[in-house]
Amino acid sequence: MAISQRQIQKMQQTLSPQQIQMIKLLELPAMMLEQRVKQEIEENIVLEEDERKDDEQEQTISVDDYIREDDTPSYKSRINNFSKDDKQRPVNITEGRSLQEYLTEQLGYRNLSERESHIAQFLIGSIDEDGYLRRDLESISDDIAFSLGIEASTAELENILSIIHQLEPAGIGARNLQECLLLQMAQRRMESPSRRLAHKIIASHFEEFVKKHYEKLISRLGVSEDEFRDAIDEIKHLSPKPGNLYSEGGMDTTPYIIPDFQLDYHDGQFDLSLNSYNIPEVKINRRYMDMIRDMVAADGTISESNKEAVQFVKSKIDSAKWFISAIKQRHDTLMRTMQEILSFQQEYFRDGDKSKLRPMILKDIADRTGLDVSTISRVVNSKYVQTHFGIILLKSLFSEAMQTESGEAVSSYEIKNILQQCIDEEDKRHPLTDETLMNILNSKGYCIARRTVAKYREMLDIPVARLRKQI
Repeated sequence: MAISQRQIQKMQQTLSPQQIQMIKLLELPAMMLEQRVKQEIEENIVLEEDERKDDEQEQTISVDDYIREDDTPSYKSRINNFSKDDKQRPVNITEGRSLQEYLTEQLGYRNLSERESHIAQFLIGSIDEDGYLRRDLESISDDIAFSLGIEASTAELENILSIIHQLEPAGIGARNLQECLLLQMAQRRMESPSRRLAHKIIASHFEEFVKKHYEKLISRLGVSEDEFRDAIDEIKHLSPKPGNLYSEGGMDTTPYIIPDFQLDYHDGQFDLSLNSYNIPEVKINRRYMDMIRDMVAADGTISESNKEAVQFVKSKIDSAKWFISAIKQRHDTLMRTMQEILSFQQEYFRDGDKSKLRPMILKDIADRTGLDVSTISRVVNSKYVQTHFGIILLKSLFSEAMQTESGEAVSSYEIKNILQQCIDEEDKRHPLTDETLMNILNSKGYCIARRTVAKYREMLDIPVARLRKQI
């Protein structure tokens, strides 16, 4: 094929740097925005945290001309309802020993050689936060050879792992749920018939027990329902996650929710505000403005030696102005969106009754605000509002509409509540199937298919009827 050149004219929409920055800031929740602002202050030399008093008048800077302006820009992103003496004080959290440290300390009371101690500590380090050893021993043997230079067979690892199995909490270091439950039962006295039966069920009939084939197990074991029920109660006292039994050590990864909005309700009136207490207020440092003025001659010319420095400072000021503008636009967009959500779900926000939630999709709020659906999606994603009845995830307020026989539109939350109520009140010996639940909902006037019932049941973390069965 011959190589040729041709000119094509086409239109292509591109986002400006400010639009890109705005989109990224819009997606950030309050905690991440605080980190993002601090990061920008560190990266941009002309930005600094504004620590002026609240009664100081705000001053602005022109977009077109930096040099002839008399002051620096600032942006007040929150209303300060706190005293000037009300300073944020760090809370020092003291953590105890971790689970691995606790297990290592117990190893010190065992008569282990130096080689065995190193291998045992490596195995302990491979135990996850639930208390399980998820990796196979062959892979661990290879890692020990590579990291410690110790050639250890799987048989040797089994022997050392059996020592770890004797440590507390009971069940630690198990490789699966069955082994975990057996290890816990091994540390309990088998003094009652129910415990002995429970051990037999876990050791020899674990698959049937997990699938809740209770009638089959009762027939196979030749026991009565009462005896079988007592054995099941013994198993219920065991922990499927032995790592959770140890609670002395603190968890650095414990998630803390910082609400993005604060909604107060007093005397029939709503008071909505954006939570930006920890977010620094930023402004452009005046010294860099003065630096540019000093480099510019009276006739407006700039010497060759100063031209590069002026261009650098101006680019940083541009970036700072874009960032300040993006924060302001984020503030306006979030408040505008939340105001419309509040207006749409006003009955729900009065008392937090989920049955009063109206069907609401992203397009409903997009039409009310005049914003794009993608913008509304970014606003509600990972954002929380603090109300007088708790902290609510904004995304949870959106639900699809379902039609009743009368043609009335109801929220899917209402159907989920009825579904939850039906399952809570069912006979656990004969739990309701998805088809039965569909018939119940249809009889109440809700036109819903069986697959939709299954979808809502899974959203409520409710297992199928077979796994809800009890004796």
